[in-house]
Order: sequence, then structure tokens, then C-alpha cells
Amino acid sequence: MLKKIVLATVASATLLTGSLSHAAADTPFHNASYDIARELFGEINPLFVEHWKQQSGKEVKIIQSFAGTSRQAQDIIQGKKVDVVTFNQVTDVDILAKRKLLREDWAEQFPNNSSPYYSTTAFLVREGNPKNIKSWDDLIRDDVKLVFPNPKTSGNARYSYLGAWLFANEKFNGDQEKVKAFVGKLLKNVENFPTGGRGATVAFAQNGQGDVLLTFESEVINIANGEEFKSAKLDIVVPEVSVLAEFPVAIVDKVADERGTREQAKAFLDFQYSKDIQQLLTRYNYRVHNPEVVEATKAQFAPVRLINPTEVLGTWDEITAKHFDNGGILDQLLASGR
Repeated sequence: MLKKIVLATVASATLLTGSLSHAAADTPFHNASYDIARELFGEINPLFVEHWKQQSGKEVKIIQSFAGTSRQAQDIIQGKKVDVVTFNQVTDVDILAKRKLLREDWAEQFPNNSSPYYSTTAFLVREGNPKNIKSWDDLIRDDVKLVFPNPKTSGNARYSYLGAWLFANEKFNGDQEKVKAFVGKLLKNVENFPTGGRGATVAFAQNGQGDVLLTFESEVINIANGEEFKSAKLDIVVPEVSVLAEFPVAIVDKVADERGTREQAKAFLDFQYSKDIQQLLTRYNYRVHNPEVVEATKAQFAPVRLINPTEVLGTWDEITAKHFDNGGILDQLLASGR
């Protein structure tokens, strides 16, 4: 009888322990991010896991994926279960809102248009800048070959395209034919069009393709100063005028509500705005909003006048329809120039 009582007690304790263990673990959530954010979220994610454990007493696992954000958005539309997106292109979040996967006013749910940090398009060149690249004007010369991702699949590349367009728009006082000719020549000079930013980096820095890599300023600095491509000996060029590139974040409401992950998903995005993470972001050479961090790191970033595309070219819906939809200006220029 005593043996039976002991066994029953052990069984009850085992069930209780299992129940407590289950209660102390939150449902995992999936963060879909842009192609070149691997190292960044490789550092942010475990910090949030520890932060969440301290705040809630619960364990949580973050499932992470990386790809060009337009591709990520299409995968989500086609059924990929993602709880939060940390993208580099507003239009790729907007398309999810149009499909009712997240709320239409997603940009109002977090500070700074739901953009915890931002960047711009800059240039990476060979050591000593042998082609003397200084501005967007130099990128249309016949002796210059470019590498950047395909704007059809990469938010990163769309900013490169828009940076060239906005520069030419000012240069030619809005003369659309001259602007198209400028951007068309730039596209014609592209030697390689990988689907995402990581592929473009490898093509340029590792495989030696092209004279100039166009990518986010943050990535330009990381590549030039990092260890991975140190042997390539690359230099940084930040043009005096470039495009404002916001990095939007959002909860994919439909998935988060179905899976019961809203609380941890929101906390994860709020975490991006904390002073500690804003400081971490500057270590990856992103520009941030926290005033104290901005003041402490102002010498880190080259002076550049940033142009917001929506202040010149209309809403993101209008920009997308005109430039990036099938048959839009991008397709027309690629068809005529390449």
C-alpha cells in the first residue's frame, strides 16, 4: 500500500511539474526580416528572450527568417505563418495590410511611423576609389559597373532605385524624360541583379563583380569595417544627397491573434525602441531616434541630406503603382535598356 501511495505521489508531482513547465513557456513567434539583417537579429533576439523572461517569468522562442522583403511578403500572403515583420520597405508591409493580414493603420501603432531606425543608400567601392565615385552622377558613366539587388524582389534595391530617381528629379527640375533617361542609364550599368541584399554583397565583395555596390549605408559600413570581407579592401562613399530609408515593423494581426502571440509580439517590437537596443542598432550603423543615442553617435555618420520619397513622389501606393507594379516605369526601363 505504501509503495502505491509513493508511486501515486510521484506521478502527481510529475504531472504538476509538467504543467508548470508548460505554463512557463510562451508560444513561439516568427519574425520575418530583410535579407541582410542576420547578424543584427542574431544579437537582438536572444537579448529579447532574456528580457521577456525577466519581465514575464516565461520562456519564449523566436523563429527567424530572412529574405528580400517583397519575397517575404508574398510568402506570408501565400500562407507562411509570421507573427511580426521587421522589414526595410514600407510597401511590403502595406501589401499585407491590403490583404487584411494586419491593420490598415499599422504605421500608427509604434513611434516614428512604426520605424525604430532608418538608413539611406550609400556606395561601396574598391580600395582607393579607383573610379573616383563621389555622387549619383558617377554611377551612369560608361566605365562604371554596378551591383545591387533586384528592385522587384528587394526593398533594399527599391531604395537604391528611388535614390537615383530623387537625385535626378532635383538635378533636372522634375523633367520626367530626363529623369527616366538618367535612371535607365544607371540600370543599364548594373552587372548583377541578385534577389536580395546578401547576394549583392557576396557578388561584389567576394566574387569581385562591379565597381560599386549600392546598398544601405549601414551595410556599406559593416562590410567595409567588418572581418568577413576584410581581404576585399573596400572603401565607403556616402553621397551628399540620398534617400530616406525607413525600416518598418508591424504585428501580423491575423497570425498573432490566431496563435495567441500578440503580447510577446508587441513586446518584441517595443523592445526595438529601448535605449539599449537603439545603442545596439548604431553598432550596426543604423541611424536611430533616441535623442541621447543620437547625440552620442553623431560623429559616426557622414552628413547627408535625406529626401523622403513620399514628400516628392506621392504616397507609397502611388510610388508602387507608378514605378514597381508590373508594366511600371522600372519594367519599362529594364525592357528598353537591358
